[in-house]
Amino acid sequence: MDELRRKGLEKMNEVYAWEMPDMPGEFFALTVDHLFGTIWTRPGLSMRDRRMMLLGVLAALNQEELIEVQINAVLQNEELTREELREVAIFLTHYVGFPLGSKLDGAVKRVVAKRKKAAESGAARDNKDNVNDAVKMHVGRTLHDK
Repeated sequence: MDELRRKGLEKMNEVYAWEMPDMPGEFFALTVDHLFGTIWTRPGLSMRDRRMMLLGVLAALNQEELIEVQINAVLQNEELTREELREVAIFLTHYVGFPLGSKLDGAVKRVVAKRKKAAESGAARDNKDNVNDAVKMHVGRTLHDK
């Protein structure tokens, strides 16, 4: 594995708070090498800055499922608190409109509730849960489904 791929996978795993292995395919390679190996690792902005911008873009594009994946990663990485995420939702609502802003707020509430329920049951989420959430969003099933 070359240095760009290693750097990209490391950043991708940090961004999504998951444990994604290297995968075959040109699309995966472009995503890992360029987006995560080059763009997410540029100097000048903190991970928190990038994350808040991404949440704004996802809210504006009505990407509710991906917002949940990002919120889980934000909380897992301790980049923002639940209260700060709520403030982001309130702020963005006035730019993206109430329907989209309220979806962001609802996503924060759902992810916090899922994490709380898992912690109370002794089955706290691990980094592989976010991979399953993303896979389910794209193909309708988790990695464990038959």
